[in-house]
Amino acid sequence: MDPDINLAVEFMKGKLHGRQPVAGIILGSGLGNLVNSIEDQIVIPYVSIPGFPAATALGHKGNFISGKLGGKQVLAMQGRYHFYEGYGMDVVIRPIRVMASLGVEYLFVSNAVGSMNTSYHIGDLVLIKDHINMLPNSLIGPNIEEYGPRFPDMTAPYDLELQERMVKISEKEGIPIRRGVYVSTSGPCYETPAEYKFFRKIGGDTVGMSVTPEVIAARHSGIRVLGMSVVTDIAHEATDGYVTDENEIVRQADAAAHKMERLFSRLIESL
Repeated sequence: MDPDINLAVEFMKGKLHGRQPVAGIILGSGLGNLVNSIEDQIVIPYVSIPGFPAATALGHKGNFISGKLGGKQVLAMQGRYHFYEGYGMDVVIRPIRVMASLGVEYLFVSNAVGSMNTSYHIGDLVLIKDHINMLPNSLIGPNIEEYGPRFPDMTAPYDLELQERMVKISEKEGIPIRRGVYVSTSGPCYETPAEYKFFRKIGGDTVGMSVTPEVIAARHSGIRVLGMSVVTDIAHEATDGYVTDENEIVRQADAAAHKMERLFSRLIESL
């Protein structure tokens, strides 16, 4: 096993004081305030953990938050690492490896996305039903047998039973959600009109710069995954003077965070 992971796991165990997280949560751009709903918090800054660098993306505070959500012990990531920050994939997925070593059984991932699907609107919540990974695969390199097989199956990377449960919860809560295929790119620049058009033609509904590395690592370790995105901007397939604004994306994600908080809380309650 990676010695950096071993050091991080032992450090985290010392900070958690015997807590056993059932679920991990990754909170993307603008969604970090969802941690306000977590009770009895222990805050662990990434930079205090051996082998964990600072998170540099806008809206990513860079903390693990341990506590209770929906009556269950959770370990939430208030921000994530991105490939575009210059980190290798081993760093990007290191938090997932640590979660797996701590016994996490479920992973709930969230992010802010642009939409190529013309029926989506800003503020919509989109359940990720599948993805198209345009990033380097996060499992490239020597396989760590303790976590999983060399060639993990990805037939259903996003757990089908959890998706159906989330749909029922959203109906009960009166919070509409959509289902779509997510495309991940490296960033850090936003996509060109031609790229948006291409991603739509190959079956994508939304696009972002994260999620797939963590999901692949989680599935490699046998962790069940559910992914949900917030539409924060609409992809433009023509150069009409529209400019994507990073600060506006964070604002839109923050505005939708309370809806995602309710859905995630209810789903965790049901585990």
